[in-house]
Amino acid sequence: MKTVITTAGRTNDLFIQKAKEIASELTLSYVNRQKKSTQKLQQEQQSNVLVVSKERLELYVYGSTTPFFFHPNSASFRMKRILNGEKDLLLEALDLQKGDRFLDTTAGLCSDSILASYAVGENGVVDACEKDAMIAYVVGHGLEVYETESMELQESMRRIHVIHQDAVDYLKRMDANSYDVVYMDPMFEEVIEESSNFRTLRAAGVHESLSDEWIEEAKRVAKRRVVLKAHFRSPMFEKYKFQQLTRLTSKFHYGIIDI
Repeated sequence: MKTVITTAGRTNDLFIQKAKEIASELTLSYVNRQKKSTQKLQQEQQSNVLVVSKERLELYVYGSTTPFFFHPNSASFRMKRILNGEKDLLLEALDLQKGDRFLDTTAGLCSDSILASYAVGENGVVDACEKDAMIAYVVGHGLEVYETESMELQESMRRIHVIHQDAVDYLKRMDANSYDVVYMDPMFEEVIEESSNFRTLRAAGVHESLSDEWIEEAKRVAKRRVVLKAHFRSPMFEKYKFQQLTRLTSKFHYGIIDI
């Protein structure tokens, strides 16, 4: 479905101009808000609505009154724990080193990519694939402008490069051993997280099952390790021969394939 660009209900010339610039950048239509609700604009335009406000970009998927917007989500409190010397199970599974190259094939909100970015440091590389164009744009913009008192969190966000492309197509373009670690967290299985923003992400995003080609390409592109995050009951661990790192207290587990 198409998307139109508009401003918040209360706006000014600066944000009207910004909204028009984003519309031009994305080759989408700008629509004057005229005090209409996002629901009214959805109905009139038969489209999703991207609202440009002072605080953030908000994507209202057609038929929804709850916006999708960027927020570091779980990365915020997980970063605090890491800085306090606590272990993070994702980072243990990824086993990243400073200067590593990391590819997240299922970007979403990039919460896991943020922690990976912290792990690889300023000399590392973190790329994240997102197939849905508007999700990729909202998240990429948020990573660039979101401000927080935690410099470690903010610097980690700034280093992430969001790539608007299908994960398998991107992997097929890459040379063998292009990344040290390749990661995947498909959202098509049982819902684990229940935040309204996560539910909106599920509604807006593109959900595809892991395929033989996806796994084989990930193994070809990964120099050291492929990591999967999935529901603990997922058949994918066994099907694709991941070593499942079980945790009795969690609904999701990580699986690893060492190359």
